[in-house]
Amino acid sequence: MLAVLSPAKKLDLDPVDYPGVASEPSLSKHTEILARAAKELSVSDLRDLMKLSDNLAELNYQRFKAFRLNGRSNAAKPAMLTFNGNVYEGLDAGSLSAEDIDFAQDHIRILSGLYGVLKPMDKIQPYRLEMGRKLATERGANLYQFWGSVIAETLKDDMAGHADKTIVNLASNEYFKAVDKKALNTPIIEAKFLNIKDGEARNLMFYGKKARGMMARWITQNRIDAADDLRGFNVEGYKYDKSQSTDAQMVFTRQQPPPKK
Repeated sequence: MLAVLSPAKKLDLDPVDYPGVASEPSLSKHTEILARAAKELSVSDLRDLMKLSDNLAELNYQRFKAFRLNGRSNAAKPAMLTFNGNVYEGLDAGSLSAEDIDFAQDHIRILSGLYGVLKPMDKIQPYRLEMGRKLATERGANLYQFWGSVIAETLKDDMAGHADKTIVNLASNEYFKAVDKKALNTPIIEAKFLNIKDGEARNLMFYGKKARGMMARWITQNRIDAADDLRGFNVEGYKYDKSQSTDAQMVFTRQQPPPKK
């Protein structure tokens, strides 16, 4: 079983000590092609491509200019400790043990516009390149065309030794759309997290993103390697809701927490 996450736009680039050994991304040859293409873009090109402010366009222009095509960089840091959005608040990777990290390396994957598929401890350089962007290369007009079946084939290879070959989709639609379902040819279960207020179950982005990270952490710490066992997820009030779930989607609900003061 593999659980897949989206990356985050926000990055934590501060040096950090961590247990375990960092790994290298497996699709570096593909990343090099994209990085070369991005290096050719101007500040205004990047601003238009990713709908950025002038400051963010300049920042990411400098990041791509500094990007080491051979992958070796003093700025490189494990992916799960670099991404810093709501999902990664829920994952809280910095507090995982060495044993947890070993399990995560075998059961968690992060989809990426630039790197394709990342293991949690794969070292990445600072970047921003969302999967839905139209960065043209010789392999197509956008990143979906560029990656083609590569991401699905990589996920499939990474599950070769797993007894349960189910993909648990904890990623956004933008990123999971990059997984070629025909090439993957394996069961997929989507986890959905709903918050109930005034009797209405709602899909709220902030809470949903954090819950995806919390489930990835729960999978890791509880050594969950069979999709059926996901029904036991019970973090921060979420519980499996059989009445709303299907074979393709597990729904977890809770009472919406009061706003923080």
